[in-house]
Amino acid sequence: MMKALIMSLVFVNASAWAGSASPTENQHDTETLTAFAKSVEQYAASQGAQAFIIGRVGRPENDLPKGVAFTHAAIAIYSNIELENGETIKGYAIHNLYQKEEKKDRSALVTDYPIDFFWGVDALKAGIIIPTVELQAKLIDAIATGKNRDVHNPKYSVLSNPFEGSYQNCTEHTLDVINAAIYSTTDKAQLKANAKAYFKPQRIRTNPVKLLLGSIFMDDVTLKDHQGKVKTATFTAIGRYLDANQLLAKAVILDDAGNSKDLL
Repeated sequence: MMKALIMSLVFVNASAWAGSASPTENQHDTETLTAFAKSVEQYAASQGAQAFIIGRVGRPENDLPKGVAFTHAAIAIYSNIELENGETIKGYAIHNLYQKEEKKDRSALVTDYPIDFFWGVDALKAGIIIPTVELQAKLIDAIATGKNRDVHNPKYSVLSNPFEGSYQNCTEHTLDVINAAIYSTTDKAQLKANAKAYFKPQRIRTNPVKLLLGSIFMDDVTLKDHQGKVKTATFTAIGRYLDANQLLAKAVILDDAGNSKDLL
């Protein structure tokens, strides 16, 4: 009984902001969600984005630690999409790292589409980071040539250290793919060295005792790859990283009314 109570408290406080699981139950009516997903596509297309980083809010925003605005990040690529009836249309395919439902400490790479991506989100809010045209082209090539698979580490931790390769979460994977595109390498040691030199992760400010309990009781929470303060990659941190290195064209938050505001 006590163990179950502790695990419940840890889940709410330590990893409730995790959003790397594939969405399951929808919290909004299908028509509203479909319209929102379409508005995200239309906004990205209106900016001429062939590739961009997309974020969603998979958990109640009140549960998110300070500085964490989005719970899941992935890379969207403008692509030819084949429908079930055999018709081919243009649209954004989203390349994700998702936790495995049956094994929370493992992940898989999954391609889905905006309606799938936002299915089950808590808030109808999207993060959109559009890199420079040159980096967009490199991201498209990175996905096309399987660099996202090459840098994938299936050992999942919601709090993975982006400078250490033992574990990986969705946002760290997105960062690794971005750096594989920037530096034209999938050498993991080199990618981690480059990240450590130029990327500033987000410190996770939450109760350290609960984090420790989470690492004991929950498969997808570990502190083994951290020393001292817990820091991880976040959607906003990626935006800052690209901006600091003149690789950012635009970074916004888009709401369900179609309003956009600057992310940074």
